[in-house]
Amino acid sequence: MNKNILLAGAALSVVPSLVAAKAPQKRVQPKQPNIIFILCDDMGYGDLACYGQPYISTPNIDRMAEEGMRFTQAYAGSPVSAPSRASIMTGQHSGHGHVRGNREYWSNDRTVMYGNNVDFAVVGQEPYDPQHKILPEMLKDYGYTTGVFGKWAGGYEGSPSTPDKRGVDEFYGYICQFQAHLYYPNFLNRYSRSMGDTAVVREVMEQNIQYPMFGRDYHKRQQYSARIIHEKALEWIDRQDGKQPFVGFLTYTLPHAELAQPYDSIVEGYEKKFFVDKTWGGQEGSRYNAVEHTHAQFAGMITRLDQYVGEVMAKLREKGLDKNTLVIFTSDNGPHEEGGADPEFFGRDGKLRGLKRQCYEGGIRIPFIAWWPGHVKAGEVSDLQFAFYDLMPTFCDLAGVKNFRKRYTNRKLAGDGFDGLSIAPTLLGDDAKQLKHDHLYWEFHETDQIAVRRGDWKLIVVKGKPRLYNLATDLHEDNDVSAAHPDIVAELVDVIRKEHVDNELFKVTLPY
Repeated sequence: MNKNILLAGAALSVVPSLVAAKAPQKRVQPKQPNIIFILCDDMGYGDLACYGQPYISTPNIDRMAEEGMRFTQAYAGSPVSAPSRASIMTGQHSGHGHVRGNREYWSNDRTVMYGNNVDFAVVGQEPYDPQHKILPEMLKDYGYTTGVFGKWAGGYEGSPSTPDKRGVDEFYGYICQFQAHLYYPNFLNRYSRSMGDTAVVREVMEQNIQYPMFGRDYHKRQQYSARIIHEKALEWIDRQDGKQPFVGFLTYTLPHAELAQPYDSIVEGYEKKFFVDKTWGGQEGSRYNAVEHTHAQFAGMITRLDQYVGEVMAKLREKGLDKNTLVIFTSDNGPHEEGGADPEFFGRDGKLRGLKRQCYEGGIRIPFIAWWPGHVKAGEVSDLQFAFYDLMPTFCDLAGVKNFRKRYTNRKLAGDGFDGLSIAPTLLGDDAKQLKHDHLYWEFHETDQIAVRRGDWKLIVVKGKPRLYNLATDLHEDNDVSAAHPDIVAELVDVIRKEHVDNELFKVTLPY
């Protein structure tokens, strides 16, 4: 990690004025649905029982799928966290958006002590462009109260793109996704308009900092972030009275490494199930502690997440909010091998090729379930091809935001715009009105990969070299048929050259 990267981003601390016209405050209409968007971290397409996972129990999410709509060809915005989340927030694919990778802002030259633990004074990721409107800002313009609980990953502390500056009323969790490598952290971040906060602040985990971040005594820490963040989300939902629509982004860190959680009946049950299990020695630089029973820990994290989802659904029913609340469950990208995780044991991502950081199907195809009683038909399975940048127009469509492209495109920002199409017609059972993409697009600089999907054709460009696959007959992307179909390759290469806009921070090699 570049220790001087913080200095490189210092110029971004000045917030340019927003020149896009601000939408007028509208009178709240009863038909506006509440939205709960549950985004987990690094869960693969095949990690849920309702998507074929044989080893892990997920009864609450499975019930969501039974009572709602399960998608089989939904895609993340990127094969890693920050740019995938940026695609949701900005409505742009990774060839247009500003944030296209996990660019970190922390420096060993600026540190602070928590007990005997050295931590960074400033943490976070590359900020969203403050001149480009993001989803919470749009929905807030139209009467929604907004909450984010979990990972932000949209700007480092002090940048022009922290929750307090981007239309979020309540935030609790991690500003920085690198900090989120610890489930028993030194601190969490908070911004609460209702509590009178004027900026994001740190809440120190006083019990945790009595023990070191790395080593045997780490497991004596008791303040478990996933549960703390989840409780804050439940408290926020509990405060909603139905008079004002709300949108909550519940961006859980589960089941991302590290493999650490409270030892309870969930973990104990999986230890008995996986009697022969693996151990992993830890990686201090990445903040991953050593772990025993890696399979039991990973499975336990997903079942624990499923328990949290069940508690969210129960809270909505308890409050009488379920009939007017759209709930979506999905993951930010494919599965990881970090911190001792072993996706091969659990089925190598549902038999898809590739993992996190790859633009093959395993890195970007994700589970996606939508639930809304009386609106989304129960038990439906959809093969609609769409990606995260379609969520902004979908939410705007449902919230009654008219002509959001015209209203929110900043014409003084070169190339500004939005790439998505609303999937609301499919959600509401009106497939005849569903617009469909000519193609879907991804790029990722760390592995120097670009991908385009058009129908069943999938073009992967690795370090400039195109590879063509027919997903109808080769879902695992084993057989490169580019030599047999040069016309298709040429068409999809032309798509890349039209969709890609150069970004000096996140460079990829265009096809040759």
